Amino acid sequence: MPQEHGDIVDAVFAIACRCLPVDHAYALQQAIEDALPWFAQEPRAGLHTVHGAASGSGWMRPEGADALLQLSHRAKLALRLPARRAEEAAKLVGRTLQVAGWPLRVEKMALRPLSRITTLFSRCVVLDALDEAAFVLVATAELGALGIRAERMVCGRVTPVATPARTYQARSLMLAGLALEQSLLLQQSGLGAGRTLGCGLFIPHKDIADLRSRPD
Repeated sequence: MPQEHGDIVDAVFAIACRCLPVDHAYALQQAIEDALPWFAQEPRAGLHTVHGAASGSGWMRPEGADALLQLSHRAKLALRLPARRAEEAAKLVGRTLQVAGWPLRVEKMALRPLSRITTLFSRCVVLDALDEAAFVLVATAELGALGIRAERMVCGRVTPVATPARTYQARSLMLAGLALEQSLLLQQSGLGAGRTLGCGLFIPHKDIADLRSRPD
């Protein structure tokens, strides 16, 4: 049975950090796990990677293996967690994490409930698919196994997510026309692999940049 949607929240932290590498998912995952040892064993935990300033209609990823994200004072770190883990996650406040050689100071925390918006977006979804057509088929099947059917599905560009073991080829994915309960279920469960690398987590589409802005 699905969990009550209020059981999953985003713990959103203000941060002070000048720069991070564009692909910082693995380094940030390791820093979080060093600070919160339970994070790696929590099956419903996920990590929202940090994003830079929006440009045009959304976040623009700088190009190049050595590119850096220039972060503003509004940048946020967010963890998707069972609500029962919130008090433990708050232990990050006041700590300075080392993320690929860049200091990231964690400041105040606020809790955000799952969105009730029914158009959702994930920047990075990792599925066992070699091309876009296969990605759509696998995504449709995995969503169907959860009882989720979107009226519209749009997948986007491939983004590499590197770890020492392998480099994942992730795609962005937008789903529109979900029922409310389906939207909440997808935010709880995620899609595909790599939740603690920032993959497969869904946010409201109209608020793609919202994790950088002040908590509600």
